[in-house]
Amino acid sequence: MSDLSEQKKKSPPTESIDAAATLGAQVQPPSRRVGLWAAFGAAVLALQVYVWIRWVTGPYFTSVDPGPTPVPGYMKTILTMWTAGIVLIFPIGIWWFIVRPWVRERRITLDGMLIASMGLMFFQDPLLNFFNTWCTYNTWMWNRGAWTPYIPGWSSPDEPGAQVVEPLLMNAPGYAVGVLLCTIAGCWFMRKVKGRWPGISNLQLIGVTFVYAFFFDLVMEGFVLMPIGLYTFPGSIQSLSINAGTYYQWPVYEGLMWGGAQTAFCCLRYFTDDRGRTVVERGLDNIRGGVVKQQFIRFLAIFGACSAIFLCFYNIPVQFFAAHSDPWPEDVQKRSYFTSKICGEDSVGPDGKPMPCPDPSLPMPSVESGYVNFDREFVPREGSQLPTMVPLDR
Repeated sequence: MSDLSEQKKKSPPTESIDAAATLGAQVQPPSRRVGLWAAFGAAVLALQVYVWIRWVTGPYFTSVDPGPTPVPGYMKTILTMWTAGIVLIFPIGIWWFIVRPWVRERRITLDGMLIASMGLMFFQDPLLNFFNTWCTYNTWMWNRGAWTPYIPGWSSPDEPGAQVVEPLLMNAPGYAVGVLLCTIAGCWFMRKVKGRWPGISNLQLIGVTFVYAFFFDLVMEGFVLMPIGLYTFPGSIQSLSINAGTYYQWPVYEGLMWGGAQTAFCCLRYFTDDRGRTVVERGLDNIRGGVVKQQFIRFLAIFGACSAIFLCFYNIPVQFFAAHSDPWPEDVQKRSYFTSKICGEDSVGPDGKPMPCPDPSLPMPSVESGYVNFDREFVPREGSQLPTMVPLDR
């Protein structure tokens, strides 16, 4: 009897065993999510640095002339003021979102990480023309061509001084500050909706934000940026466009794609944990090597997420619409500052004659393919070898 009592004293209670088993079941392995996103971000950043170095040191680092068409005075005035405002607000944004928090708290906030990530995300801006040129910028703005020919797999034909440009003073700081401010505004909208309807689910909140982002893009692009002459979508499917047939025609699917991307940016910033960390930063505390390494991994992960959002929500789906472009409107083709010398009267092909703009009745041009000129003659690319017929075995 005494032995049995002694055994009961030595044996742990059943409740303790169950509790320990329960706690053991809840133990999760350290998350590797931040490391995977950081690896993706590092790969994208390495590609960008490689492409930009080749561009700056190569023949495509040259400006594209706006051509003989006079740019309207209102365009020059508004674009100059718009560019000056963007250039001015860029250092203010760097100070406000990066320098100021660092001086005050010795830390880089999420918005600081986002402004850097979105600024570097500007690299993807020309990818919408990867297979077919359907969007062009106004070449009157200061430019040094674009880095597109050095992007692996790039298909649209480019020549030094004759390509779709990237207006650096406008776009580089515009992506950094502009997209971040739009994201902050979207998060403000999400908080207002959540405050008005506390019971709204996350999925419903995302849906409402998408509708908001669509109409926000319609106003910003369709009614502001395009009418002032910053860029044009000449290859838009006109039956799916507002103001079809004009240089400022706005395809509805542009709002759907960028609205989706903008919604994803807002979700990345809005849905954070109690420490203000995004979904891609899970596992950050497991990173060894000090604060500097940890913050660098954090930046790479956030940059990787922003790059993936831009790529998956916009630049991949847009290739379908680019492959089904309509003929370029006359309102675009008569303005040399929009044709970028890649087509139209101001262009010069290998045969010394102007080249037609992309048209569904013509083969889609590429870096290696020939094209049909205005005289309905096939013009092969220099150095290319046309195929010959192989006789069948009989």
